[in-house]
Formats: sequence, structure tokens, C-alpha cells
Amino acid sequence: YQRRVHGDLTMSEKDKEYAETVLNPFISQLTAVIMENKPENPVKFVFEWARKKLETDTNEESEDSDSDNEEVTSIPLPTPKKIIQRNSVSAEAYGEWNRKELFKAKVVPKSETTAEKIKKLLDKVFMFQELDPKSITIIVNAMEEIIVNPDESIIKQKDEGNSLYIVETGTLICTKIFPNEKEPKHLRNYNSGDMFGELALLYNVPRAATITAKEKCVLWSLDRETFNNIVKDAAVKRRETYEDFISKVKLFSLLDSYEKSQLADALKIQRFNSGECIIKEGDAGNTFYILEEGDVFATKIISKDMPPSLVMEYKPGDYFGELALLKNAPRAASVFAKTNCAVVWIDRETFKRLLGPLEDILVRNMQKYEVPITVTKQMTLSQYYLDYLM
Repeated sequence: YQRRVHGDLTMSEKDKEYAETVLNPFISQLTAVIMENKPENPVKFVFEWARKKLETDTNEESEDSDSDNEEVTSIPLPTPKKIIQRNSVSAEAYGEWNRKELFKAKVVPKSETTAEKIKKLLDKVFMFQELDPKSITIIVNAMEEIIVNPDESIIKQKDEGNSLYIVETGTLICTKIFPNEKEPKHLRNYNSGDMFGELALLYNVPRAATITAKEKCVLWSLDRETFNNIVKDAAVKRRETYEDFISKVKLFSLLDSYEKSQLADALKIQRFNSGECIIKEGDAGNTFYILEEGDVFATKIISKDMPPSLVMEYKPGDYFGELALLKNAPRAASVFAKTNCAVVWIDRETFKRLLGPLEDILVRNMQKYEVPITVTKQMTLSQYYLDYLM
């Protein structure tokens, strides 16, 4: 994007001033509106928002600039906050020509035992798993212990956010008030090893939900500056990649944007060489897979007197193993790597923790799982076993 728009990324002082005083505030407001409403069709939403905002600005141009932030009919705008010019935000939006200030790593003194404890927590969080040891050390040094008492809210919906949090001990409750609703809706609980608060840092938007301690909790916080300099770019790229993956998987077609982003964060990658077994027929089924790259195939023992039969081939974007999570049944087929391949996966415990009871997902996609009692002429026995029992 930067190369297409700015070429070599060099800009005149006049252009920089325009970007900082006009373009940057506009993009910040637009981003906040999109993240607040999470429209299914962002292009159509932005067009409608811009059209109505232009009408409002034209009708009220005699008023001061605060009128620009009034709510547009039918499209709820979040209450804008005073624009705070951050060099890091400008750099995120406009590239190398608007450089961040020299980053000085924050250091919060802690013992080696505490540092190792934090590293183990970071190992469980997707956002930190691909960082090199030096970056991990910077993150650990910068993290600060936070004690939250029962019924205390560490994050409140629509507030500005400058930290993310990882839970060491305790349980916190996540609630959100959706547009046109008065009462908060319970979304999920956060327990040891879980992270929250990253959305405000990733997208520079207000807090999307309220997080309240159910009991006394010990958290570790990471500040915005350290996050932006060490973690953000890789985290945004990873999340966008897997959110795109998830949007193509029919099993998750009815998940909302929040659920998809949480699932994207939980996916883990695993690589297999050609000929390796990914799933073995008869084993317990506790993992759901999506093929990211390469080709794989499935075989099933139809008769003990015959070798396994080829029953399915998979291409990137295909998924397998989902009903073992739903039915708690052994694997009904074996899956092998046809070429060197990569899969992303999620285990049963994480699936339940993030998305609620598996039965709820089954109900929401009920038509996909309406299994015929008898095998039809259009479906071979092996296809029936693989599609509905695996």
C-alpha cells in the first residue's frame, strides 16, 4: 500500500502536515466507526457513512468542528475522543517518512523466577509465539503486574486503551453492550494464560468490551509503545491471514466478527512431510484441522480383508476432523500428507473455551449435519463415513 501510494515513501513537509492534521484524524475516526459496527460489507458501509457524514457536514458547516462527530442517522458513531497525535500511530499509517521516536525499552524490575513465569505465559499466546528470544526478553522486561479485585473492571467498553493484559491467575468476565441493546451480553470468560485488550492496540480503537474480575486476579500488562515497536506488525499480519482462512470455512460461516477474530488468534500451525500421517483411523479425535498449503488425502478400512481405500483428497482451504469435536467419536478415517504441507489446528478445549458449547455451534449450522439414515445412490459408503463420521 505504501509503495503504491507514496512510491519511495518520501514526502514533502507540506504533505506530511496535511497527513497529520487532516488525513490521520479522518482515518482514525473511520477505523473506529468500522470496528464499532463490524459491518459484513465494509465497502458499502463506508460509502453510506461517508455520504451521510457529507450531508451532515454540509447542513451544519456554520457550526464548529465538533459537529462533525455527531451521530449519523442509522449508523451509530462512537463518541470521538480528543485526537492525541502519536508518532507511532502516524508511522503505522504512513510509513517510513513519518518515523517513530527512538524506542527506549521499558524495564520493570523482576526476579528471574518471575521472568520465567511470564515467558511460560507468553508461550501460550499466539501473538508472541513467533518472536525471537531477544524480542521476548524485551516483552518480559516491560510487563508489569496488575492486581484486580473482585467486581473491579480492568477494561471498560468505549474507553481508550493503552495496554493489553495476560491472565496469570483468576477468572474475568467479558461483556459487551451491542448497538440498539441496553443490557450487556456475556461473551466469554478469561482464565490463566488468556490475553485480552489487544484490539485497541492493534487497530487504535476504543475498547470493544468490558472486562470485570470474577475473583481476585493477577494480570501482566504490556504498554502500547512496547507492543507497537516489538509485536504489532507481525500480529496484525497473522490475525488477518487466519481471519481470511476462517471466512472460507463453511463450519464457521455463522460466527460473528468477534468470534472469528478470537478463533484466528487460537489457531496453531503444524507442518508435515510428504507421506506423514496427520490423523489415524481409530484414534481419539480432539483436533480440528484446516489445510493451509499442500495436498492431503484420506483413506479408510472398508473391509479387514482389503487394503485401505482412498476416500477423499483435500486442497488448501479444506478442513477435516470437525465432527470428532462434536460427537466425541474415534477418527473414522486416516489422513496423510500427499505433499509437504501445513495445517492450522485447534484443540477441543480451546474450541469450547472460545466459542462455547460445541452443541451450540452444531445447532447454528444444523443443516450441514442433517445426516441421511441410509446411504443414497449419489453417495458411496466411504464418502458417507468420511463426510459424516470423521
